[in-house]
Amino acid sequence: MLRVEYEATDDLEPGQAVQIDEDRGLIRVRVDKSLDAPAYTAALNEGLDRFLSEAEWFQVRKDQILSPQHPDKPVRVVYRIDQVGELDDEAAIEIREGMGLVEILVDPAASVERFVAAMNPAIVKFLSGGRWFQFFAGEIVDMTSPESVSRV
Repeated sequence: MLRVEYEATDDLEPGQAVQIDEDRGLIRVRVDKSLDAPAYTAALNEGLDRFLSEAEWFQVRKDQILSPQHPDKPVRVVYRIDQVGELDDEAAIEIREGMGLVEILVDPAASVERFVAAMNPAIVKFLSGGRWFQFFAGEIVDMTSPESVSRV
């Protein structure tokens, strides 16, 4: 099963705004909770660009498999400050997906805590669409993969 988990934190290294870690079926994104929306979206854009430059996460779109290294449509995640439309007061984000591009619109007034509270359930719903997989340690991990694998 694939998961992306966001966490608001106050224990990152000094000067570090975002920390992104990867494991089998998991990306963990920790964000400095003292930041405002423009600062954390900029840090997330920079951090995800770095992460994706080495990541082996793939999008299946139409009849293509897209990766961050795809020559025409590289997979990218872009966080952008924007009014998120007709969403209720609790929702601070909106996720849009195209070929190779995941765009996450972030309410300009959303604190990190509010962003994280909105992102975690939204990303579960997003990944449940079944268009994503990870290649990790020689294994293809997707939404149908078991949580853990027994090693012989």
